[in-house]
Amino acid sequence: MKQELIKIICKKSFKYTKEPSFKLVSGRMSQFYVNCKPTTLSPRGMFLVGHLVFENIKDLNPDGIGGLTFGADPMAMATAFVSELKGRPINAFSIRKTQKDHGIIRWVEGDMKPGQRVVIIDDVATTGGSTIKAIERAGSEGLDVVKAVILVDRQEGGLENIRQHVKDVSAIINREELMEQFEKSN
Repeated sequence: MKQELIKIICKKSFKYTKEPSFKLVSGRMSQFYVNCKPTTLSPRGMFLVGHLVFENIKDLNPDGIGGLTFGADPMAMATAFVSELKGRPINAFSIRKTQKDHGIIRWVEGDMKPGQRVVIIDDVATTGGSTIKAIERAGSEGLDVVKAVILVDRQEGGLENIRQHVKDVSAIINREELMEQFEKSN
């Protein structure tokens, strides 16, 4: 499954140039561009991501899985769906980028309660900033973050930064694996 997902990401979501030509959220320029949404929103990509993330977290028996909208949303939903198929249901949730100013004012949307054990996910990590923001917001809602899972680690220090907030951090795929597949395909 992992190798098939790497191929799909290389085809739909990964770009590489010899000269840095992609502007990152940080403002830095990079040779690599990863936009996982075309993969995570495709039927086969969603299937593979859901299964691979579930396999990565199932032994933790978490109550929920989610992260900062929008990158984490399709991954959380795919994993929740697979968890039900496997008879080990895990709720999906989403963390807002901005807090709403009406109704019940909260960061986390979904059927989660304070004290529940959760996994924070993100589609791509460069510095880890989005994942860290999600961890902090989940914590502010009383959720116990037990792990973080990144779909694609750009191998630029993100996982190390995230580990300062939650010890158990893993990536499904890293930039090195994408480059290896990219070079085979081109």
